[in-house]
Amino acid sequence: MRAAASGRDRAGDQKSRFVARAAPVATPAAALAWLDDIADRAATHNCWAYRIGQNYRFSDDGEPGGTAGKPILQAIDGQGFDQVMVVVTRWYGGIKLGAGGLVRAYGGAAAECLRTAPRVAIVHKVSVEFALPFAALATLGARLPEFDADKLAETFDADGARLTVALPAARVDALAQLVADLTRGRAALRIVD
Repeated sequence: MRAAASGRDRAGDQKSRFVARAAPVATPAAALAWLDDIADRAATHNCWAYRIGQNYRFSDDGEPGGTAGKPILQAIDGQGFDQVMVVVTRWYGGIKLGAGGLVRAYGGAAAECLRTAPRVAIVHKVSVEFALPFAALATLGARLPEFDADKLAETFDADGARLTVALPAARVDALAQLVADLTRGRAALRIVD
């Protein structure tokens, strides 16, 4: 699941102010670019974590080691999010929280942000390739939306077209059946991932 951009302001943690924001990200570069866009340079700390599949990274941004970035990552994992970046910004209020207080403040702000964020299901798609005669192209074009398929490439030759489409793995067999029906069994799908 991914989180849409959201913010939570936790004032009152021993006079410090914590604001958590989350955003969907597809790559580590996108996560760091979003951090660069939203980090408040006037704040005391901009601590963050992201999870993108098996890739993750976090930063305590000057807080004692393990007291900010790791609790944010644990909040992401604890709520089952993927492809998400969370940044918790802190403005120091003059009272030291201690390691346990920091862990609770950063982890709590991130967890609350994600708890209230809208979730978007992640649908993993596979790419398939196949050839069709010209006569079948219009029918396929009209039926592709049924398969939640995205046309990635289309090349033409004297016999018709070679298409590459991405679609949810659960719908590959149904598209293979349609292609077989449209070509009277002469064409088959090939997974290109």
